[in-house]
Amino acid sequence: MATAGSQLQRRRRNPRSALGTSEKGRRKELGKGRRVRRAPYLWRVSPAAVSGGGPRARSPARSDDVEGRKRGIHGSRLAGTSARPSRSRSRRPLAGTRRVGGGSRLHFRPFGGGAYRRSSLHFRLRGSCCGSQMMETERLVLPPPGPLDLPLRAVELGCTGRWALRNVRGAPESTLPHGLPPCAPDLQQEAEQRFLSSPAWLPLHGLEHSARKWQRKMDPWSLLTVLGAPVPSDLQAQRQPTTGQILGFKEVLLENTDLSATTSLSLRRPPGPISQSLWGNPTQYPFWPGGMDEPTLTELSTREEAEEEIDFEKDLLTVPPGFKRGVDFAPKDHPVPAPGLLSLSRLLEPLDLGGGDEDEREAVGQPGGTRGDTVPASPCSAPVARASSLEDLVLKEASTAVSPSEPPKPLPQEQWAVPVDVTSPVGDFYRLVPQPAFQWPFEPDVFQKQAILHLERHDSVFVAAHTSAGKTVVAEYAIALAQKHMTRTIYTSPIKALSNQKFRDFRNTFGDVGLLTGDVQLHPEASCLIMTTEILRSMLYSGSDVIRDLEWVIFDEVHYINDAERGVVWEEVLIMLPDHVSIILLSATVPNALEFADWIGRLKRRQIYVVSTAARPVPLEHYLFTGNSPKTQGELFLLLDSRGAFHTKGYYAAVEAKKERMSKHAQTFGAKQPTHQGGPAQDRGVYLSLLASLRTRAQLPVVVFTFSRGRCDEQASGLTSLDLTTSSEKSEIHLFLQRCLARLRGSDRQLPQVLHMSELLHRGLGVHHSGILPILKEIVEMLFSRGLVKVLFATETFAMGVNMPARTVVFDSMRKHDGNAFRDLLPGEYVQMAGRAGRRGLDPTGTVILLCKGRVPEMVDLHRMMTGKPSQLQSQFRLTYTMILNLLRVDALRVEDMMKRSFSEFPSRKDSKAHEQALAELTKKLGALEEPDLTGQLVDLPEYYSWGEELTETRSLIQRRVMESVNGLKSLSAGRVVVVKTQEHHNALGVILQVSSNSTSRAFTALVLCDKPVSEDPRERRSASPGVPYPEDLVGFKLFLPEGPCDHTVAKLQPGDVAAITTKVLRVNGEKILEDFSRRQQLKFKKDPPLAAVTAAAQELLRLAQAHPTGPPTLDPVNDLQLKDVSVVEGGLRARKLEELIRGAQCVHSPRFPAQYLKLQERRQLQKEIERLRFLLSDQSLLLLPEYHQRVEVLRTLGYVDEAGTVKLAGRVACAMSSHELLLTELMFDNALSALRPEEIAALLSGLVCQSPGDTGEQLPSTLKQGVERVRAVAKRIGEVQVACGLNQTVEEFVGELNFGLVGVVYEWARGMPFSELAGLSGTPEGLVVRCIQRLAEMCRSLRGAARLVGEPVLGAKMETAATLLRRDIVFAASLYTQ
Repeated sequence: MATAGSQLQRRRRNPRSALGTSEKGRRKELGKGRRVRRAPYLWRVSPAAVSGGGPRARSPARSDDVEGRKRGIHGSRLAGTSARPSRSRSRRPLAGTRRVGGGSRLHFRPFGGGAYRRSSLHFRLRGSCCGSQMMETERLVLPPPGPLDLPLRAVELGCTGRWALRNVRGAPESTLPHGLPPCAPDLQQEAEQRFLSSPAWLPLHGLEHSARKWQRKMDPWSLLTVLGAPVPSDLQAQRQPTTGQILGFKEVLLENTDLSATTSLSLRRPPGPISQSLWGNPTQYPFWPGGMDEPTLTELSTREEAEEEIDFEKDLLTVPPGFKRGVDFAPKDHPVPAPGLLSLSRLLEPLDLGGGDEDEREAVGQPGGTRGDTVPASPCSAPVARASSLEDLVLKEASTAVSPSEPPKPLPQEQWAVPVDVTSPVGDFYRLVPQPAFQWPFEPDVFQKQAILHLERHDSVFVAAHTSAGKTVVAEYAIALAQKHMTRTIYTSPIKALSNQKFRDFRNTFGDVGLLTGDVQLHPEASCLIMTTEILRSMLYSGSDVIRDLEWVIFDEVHYINDAERGVVWEEVLIMLPDHVSIILLSATVPNALEFADWIGRLKRRQIYVVSTAARPVPLEHYLFTGNSPKTQGELFLLLDSRGAFHTKGYYAAVEAKKERMSKHAQTFGAKQPTHQGGPAQDRGVYLSLLASLRTRAQLPVVVFTFSRGRCDEQASGLTSLDLTTSSEKSEIHLFLQRCLARLRGSDRQLPQVLHMSELLHRGLGVHHSGILPILKEIVEMLFSRGLVKVLFATETFAMGVNMPARTVVFDSMRKHDGNAFRDLLPGEYVQMAGRAGRRGLDPTGTVILLCKGRVPEMVDLHRMMTGKPSQLQSQFRLTYTMILNLLRVDALRVEDMMKRSFSEFPSRKDSKAHEQALAELTKKLGALEEPDLTGQLVDLPEYYSWGEELTETRSLIQRRVMESVNGLKSLSAGRVVVVKTQEHHNALGVILQVSSNSTSRAFTALVLCDKPVSEDPRERRSASPGVPYPEDLVGFKLFLPEGPCDHTVAKLQPGDVAAITTKVLRVNGEKILEDFSRRQQLKFKKDPPLAAVTAAAQELLRLAQAHPTGPPTLDPVNDLQLKDVSVVEGGLRARKLEELIRGAQCVHSPRFPAQYLKLQERRQLQKEIERLRFLLSDQSLLLLPEYHQRVEVLRTLGYVDEAGTVKLAGRVACAMSSHELLLTELMFDNALSALRPEEIAALLSGLVCQSPGDTGEQLPSTLKQGVERVRAVAKRIGEVQVACGLNQTVEEFVGELNFGLVGVVYEWARGMPFSELAGLSGTPEGLVVRCIQRLAEMCRSLRGAARLVGEPVLGAKMETAATLLRRDIVFAASLYTQ
């Protein structure tokens, strides 16, 4: 015993002295507790030893002894006469006191109820053993007794060792049962805490003993062991249909037996791990998007079987394999002349010259025909028409032979968007839906019933209804229907505040509702999940198993797709949703709802039923308010009534009232008018008078929309004398505030914004904008919904989806700053905010008031804003690196397919079916055409045709540049002679009479030569059709010359209608000619002769045309018009080269040139049209395809993808980032963050999420300054790569997206500074600071996952620590809607 005690004392004095002595010592060190090292033995305390049995008190038991493990007492702690176990997690001993032997007593006490806690166990043994000196171990400090501590005593029952509890005072104390309560420490936890969590504890020397290697037993045969292949077949029972008796079994092949989440997009793949069922994994494949054709094994095998087999016995010598027709080289006795060429014998048959057979054999014809083609009947079989020459007869025959056929009939339009009639009532609703999934205490409207009927049929619907019409009813029924079907629903919203509100509403209604936002995860296993659209996109890309059970996805506030920054997320989600998911779209009224629904219908290949409302349930009345004092508080003028009639009388009355006040101001203060629109004092007078008027008319509560956060605060703070609440309402507000603010720490409750908002709320005033703390905004919203906030000053964000209707809405101004400049409100913005007026069931009408602080706005602007159409849904689709990388890592999905299905490509892709049909017909028609004869002099006919087409295009390009230039437009003044080329006029001379221009283009009115019409009906006039072009026609302008009497007309010309500008200028009286021509268009003056000025101008044009049949001299673009553009100069040189080539062509000298040219022209035109259709159907027509190639080149340059397009490790890391994927990945791979502390990393990353620009400040530590410069250097490098790859974004613009104005604020917050002190470090509003820190915590979590993906545990731990440091106090106070 003495030896054991001395060893224990030595170990306590020098705990590391025993290290490295022996294997036994190392095992002892591994098992030691926090203060006392563990020995390799466990000690039992026997009754004999405790009662003074001398040396028998120690009864050693090996650690592998089961009984010894259960008791778990350290032998070193029982050395001597006293022992006490270390802290452990064993079961909790019972409270009481047991006497051990003669004099020892054991004290033990529980903490809480249930299992034992090792960390709370405390007992001591006192007594003497063998007369040795009493020795006590050090005492553990225990917390005070809790309310669960019971005054119980353990009493032994007999001598059997059983014991019971007695709470009777004076119960006898007895010995313990055999052994002590189990208290062995957890070796694994101690080893982790001692050696892994605190590596600094390890000794610096003696490294030879710091690691231990155990030799493995070699097993070469394990290398040959492979996992078994999946079973390719299964046994299927064959039963009798009537009785179900098993008749036998047959083996059936199984498909998709080797699918997994990392190899397949099919829903048949097995689910992933439970831990990844909600969020998925960036390495998993998404599910196959609905609307795309998913190839199956059956289709692949069918394609292989469909390969053409070679028939060696039939047509192999004439039709090659893979061709539909070929060439028969067998000689024929009677060659058939080609279409367009006449047999000489047939031509001479009417003259009875005889010898027709011999001449016919000598006629020109092709030696063979095309096998499989239908040979057309010879044109010579028809009666020969009279003609002046044989050549003319050939031309006429050829022209009839190649006459175009009737255009193909268009396909019937597929109707994917089906409008639903909501005007007729649904009388049989309860017959069609006898047991609704959900019932309301009110009767649903007609449009709601129509939508519910389609939901019962599992149809997708698009509800475009007015504000406050009740769109949420449709969403509620879908949620109830999913719960009835035991499926799941996802409700997406554009903003987090709306998600929190919907969570509270739906949880109160349905109960089984979950919430997923960036920083909150509540009840993810619920049947209805509420989340933002970005989270749903992440789940779709990551292959979340939640998608399997999904029945409905509800998109609220779909008109948010017009947002330039986040609108692309809606399109991505709609494209990526699987086929089994039905879609519900909720939106305000939009003018192109059918077009948007048609896009989704074509995308998903299912009909979308569009349900819309005709009018608001609560009509609105719009007023102008011009008062500014109690005397003028009645100056409220009706401008637009509830029926939509615009009252000009009210507008002029407001103007007169304003003028009268201006005149009084002039009489008092002089003629000088006030130049400002209003200051704080004037605003205070306006709002005091307005609110007094509204209070008198019982039109409170009111929402005042102000388009500036600062003005919101100023206007609310200026109404210090206004008190709108009663004493009972003040008491209710006070209690609600105390209950909500109780969750904040003491210093946070004393924030200036909290105190100021509390004072405002007690008086019935509230402020709501992005600069307000989130918890205060929620308090304001809840009090407003209760009717305790009478006046709310808010920005435009309050109208986005927040269901908080009011009695009245007031507009502080009709102008706002959109980030670039000040502009008037758009009709859609005005309707969205004005729609908050009017509470359904409470107010007969809603009131909308526009304040006229300065002058009254123009009537045209007011009419356009109040009665104009809302903004259309427009595509904001753009390519992002996250989208590209997520699709590149899946072989079956292409980025081109995503672009094809975007809303931006919908106008050009919606006619793809018609284009495919037209392409097939044109290809068939092209195959039926006969090849032109290109022998002899016609060898260069194709080149001649190409030269002519290129020359025409080159001249058109030069002429466009001329018409776009300033000198070119100056030359087109009245009297200039031009060459006109339109559908009605082909190279006809004209003289400009008048030039008219607007903001976008310029138009010309000209007198043009033409033929005298044979018929008075303008529809029977033939359009100008040029004949076969000869060199003189192509090189010059073969001017139009009337065949009969010359006539003239006046035409409106666009810049593209002017083929050439001549050097001739005529003196004309344009106004007189136009007046005379318009007079002669009247029926009674139609026979009158033209004036002399008209006749003289027409005769001069005719003389010029006759004098210059190939065209008069034209203005040279380079020499005369001084155009120095490179394309113009090169185009002129190319045109002269082409003119020389055309003049030297030999094909024009052949008598067969006209007929063969028409054949070639028809063939080339068909080929051109086929190429155009193929281009429209191909990926090359995509608008964003060039940018896609540029961004892929950026990823390839940075090493995110390889040359084959395979995503590398850096690309997979970038997929895990929510934003700034390139910059964050580069910072991680450059080790720019690993050397920093967690608070420094958080401070630097704030520059990526901060939205308020500002200076970093001079008080930053040097480490942060260097970090900021390094982040900017990495961003600059990425920007330079983007510019080098062709992207339009400059380096300055890319680096300018970083705002490091809150680096110091975030740094101090991560170091633990209270928020009350933090507010003074920056002028940024508190709400923006909170938003920045919340987004920063999300970014830290995404970086933590990325660090784990690449195997960076140190960086992952730092990011976890950074997120923990940020998540505290008021910044991450729980939402009131989730409590």
